[in-house]
Order: sequence, then C-alpha cells, then structure tokens
Amino acid sequence: MSSTRTNYWAEVVVDSALAVLLTWEGWRRLTGGTLTAALAVLLGLFAFSFVEYFFHRWMFHTRVPLFAEGHRLHHERPLGYDSLPFFLPGAVLLMLTGLCVLILPAGFALLLMGAVTFGYIIYGLSHFTIHHVRFRQPLLRSWAAHHHVHHYHPDSNFGLTTPLWDVLLGTHYVRQPRKR
Repeated sequence: MSSTRTNYWAEVVVDSALAVLLTWEGWRRLTGGTLTAALAVLLGLFAFSFVEYFFHRWMFHTRVPLFAEGHRLHHERPLGYDSLPFFLPGAVLLMLTGLCVLILPAGFALLLMGAVTFGYIIYGLSHFTIHHVRFRQPLLRSWAAHHHVHHYHPDSNFGLTTPLWDVLLGTHYVRQPRKR
C-alpha cells in the first residue's frame, strides 16, 4: 500500500494512458462496426461495475491482508491517499487484457478492456471526489450519501459508481423507521 499523493496521481496518469491505448488499439483492430464497438464498451463498463462491487464486498471487507488492511485505513482516514502501488492496477489490467485477447476477437477484447480500465479510473476519481467535495446539487449529494452511508454501515452500499449490484444483491442500505 501507498499513502502518498504522488503515487495516487501517478496511478491515475498510468491508468489513463493505458485506457487510451487499449481503446485506440481496440478501435483500430475492430472487425465489426460501430454497434460492435458500442457493445464492447457497454459490456466493459457493466463488467467493471460488478468487479467494483465484488472487490469491495468480498475482498476489501474480508481477512485478505493485502486488501483488508488498505481498506481499513481508508475507513479510518477517508481523506487519505491510500492506494495500491501506481503500477499494480495497470499490470493486472494488462494481464486480464491478454487473457481476453486469447478468447475474444482482438479488437473487441481491447475495446472491452479499455472500457474496464476507464471504469476503474471513473471509480477512483469518483471515490476521491465523494470524499473531498461538498456537493450542492441534490442528485450528486444523494450519490455521495450512498457511499458515506457505507462508512457508518460497512455491511451495506458496496457499489460506489452505481447502486445496481447493492439493489440486486440485497446490500442496499434501507433506513429503518425510528421507533417511537
């Protein structure tokens, strides 16, 4: 784990460059048309939304030291810059891209993984923003509140970019009526 601003922002830069490269190469190699490209991107973003939920629920809130320790630090210091070493997410994403290229057409696989990588960047920047910005717009306040509830009820609201999986898998926090 790293807690430095430099590591955090270096990861954003590295991951962004990787996302652009994968998307560019995927578009260049794509054998289908625009509809195929859109399907790859939507499928990649959808897949990432589940990966985000999966890791947060079943890896970060378990006893797996690499994940649980870093996530515990985040719950203790939500304004910190706790993150993985800047090169690690990109390396994992490249390995997953290699596996996808083995089983899917190359252009489709690269676009899919470009979208997964963009999803990861969106997740990271969204998480940072939720903890560092006070929103005035009601929809954004509601979105941020969904995550802040997780810090008080850590067995709920695991999805950050979307509540979809919390709703589908029964972990969406529902406020209980006050007892009178």
